[in-house]
Order: sequence, then C-alpha cells, then structure tokens
Amino acid sequence: MKFAVKYLKNTFYPLEVPETIKLQDGQMVLVRTEKGEEALKAFIVNSKIAKLWEHSKNKPEPFQVIRTLSQKDMQTLEEIKKEEVQSFFKCQALVAQHKLNMNLVQCRITFDRRKITFYYTAPERVDFRALLKDLTQVFTRVRIDLRHIGVRDETSILEGTGVCGRPFCCSSFLRKFATINVKLAKDQGMPIAPGKISGTCGRLLCCLTYEYSNYIDAAKGMPPVGSSVMTPDGLGKVCYLQFLSNKVAVKMEDGKVKEFLKTDIEMVDADVNVEIDIPVINSYDYEHENIDIKQLEDDRNSSTGNV
Repeated sequence: MKFAVKYLKNTFYPLEVPETIKLQDGQMVLVRTEKGEEALKAFIVNSKIAKLWEHSKNKPEPFQVIRTLSQKDMQTLEEIKKEEVQSFFKCQALVAQHKLNMNLVQCRITFDRRKITFYYTAPERVDFRALLKDLTQVFTRVRIDLRHIGVRDETSILEGTGVCGRPFCCSSFLRKFATINVKLAKDQGMPIAPGKISGTCGRLLCCLTYEYSNYIDAAKGMPPVGSSVMTPDGLGKVCYLQFLSNKVAVKMEDGKVKEFLKTDIEMVDADVNVEIDIPVINSYDYEHENIDIKQLEDDRNSSTGNV
C-alpha cells in the first residue's frame, strides 16, 4: 500500500488505487467508505509502515479510490462544509424545541449528499422519535443518522491540545480507551484534584495508565506511609515515598526528615513517638467544591466506540 487517508479519530486507512489513477502526496481523493462517498486527503505511506501493514492481520480495511477531486469537486466540498454548519444549527434548534437532554457535537454530510450524520452525547437514553420525524421534514431525500457517542469520543473527533501542550492522545495515536479510576492517580502520588487529573472530556486523563506499571514495580518493597522503620541513623516513621528514585523519606525521632534508599531501611514492630502529616498532595479536599470525584471515572457514557 503506497497511499493512505486519515479518517475518523485520525485513523489511517490504506487506499486501493486503480492503475488508471496517478496520485500525489497531499492530493484530495474521493473514496468509498461504509458511510458513503467521502472526500479525503491522500498521504504517501512510510515504507516501514507499509511493510507492517503487509504482515498485519489487524490493519484497517482499505478504501477504494473513485477518482481524484477536480476543481469543481473542491467547490462542491466547500459547499458541503457550509451545509454541515447550517444543518448543525437547524438540528440544534429542533433539539431545544423538543427539550431533549442531549448535546449535539458534530454534523457530517457525505460527498454524495446521500447521508447526514449527527453525533451527540447524552447522560441517558434519549427518545428522539419526534425529533427524527421533524428532521425528515427539514432534510428531504437524504438518509439521517443520529449517532450517540461518549464524552471521550466527542473529544477525540473534535480534537484539541491537552495540558501537556501536545494534541489529545485520543485524537492522535490512541485507538482504544483503557478503564481508568482514581486509584491510578493515588498510587502515583498525584493530587486528587479534578483540575489536575481530568482532561477536556471531563474524565480522568488517559495518560494516567502510561507509567502506572513502572510505579507499581517501583513500589515493591516500599514500606507504607506511617510505618515504623529502622534506618542507618536510627528509628523513625515513613512520611512519604519517592517511587522513581527508590527513596523513602523518614521523619526521625529528633523531628528531622531524611531520605534513604529502600534497601537501607527495614520495617520494625515498634512504637516510635513521631507524628507525621499526610502530604497535601494526597489529601486534596474536594468536598467543599461539591464535586463527586467518582464522576471522573469511566462509565457507560464515557466511550461508545460508535464513531
């Protein structure tokens, strides 16, 4: 496969190009997808990626190239983009008119104008039969598809930049959403504050899973915070842990805090007269903000894969 196109959720699909069509990198082509005819930009596939695709059993199904886009086709594409915006607001007005608890996300119209798809999110099942009836009166002789997606799916198709300064993982390289819970953040010593550990989608950051296994491996052999330990300098209590450096901070009986390698200390069954404070990083008080931290975790409305 020499060429590919970037489609929904930034997934690349290989192209089947007839011998009669000569493509160039960056050229707009009309391809046949499961949703209908779509106008997409063709890219030259890296030779290493092409080789991986040849031996992969999980590669996306190739799209058939119908033709390259002419100047007239490009004008048609511009008209369709304008129609998508107008159709979006028309549907949004009808949603408000029917007082439906759904958030319209995006509208897409196929190049052949045979199908119009409205993507929406909703906290619960929506009875949109009356809405669909009105839509058929507004958009005649076209197939209408109302597609429910999750909030993670919404972020992935709208794209954007994360707090790290890079494009969203879900709209660049991430294909499947892993199950994420607050325990992942706690185990990595992150502040349990919604603004620190949640993304634009309102769910926990996908990147919380990336280094989690490293923290779990580093935590092996680490004494719990608050436990009594014997150090080269005497008895003390563990006040916090430095997972990645394999160090343990211990508050000594004289009140001083010292760091030791975990291999240099040993847990003991002794009553050490030392008071320690739980680090603020792990004791964020979100209750006064009336926030249920569990709402940040995945649920059935987080991702539907229905894009």
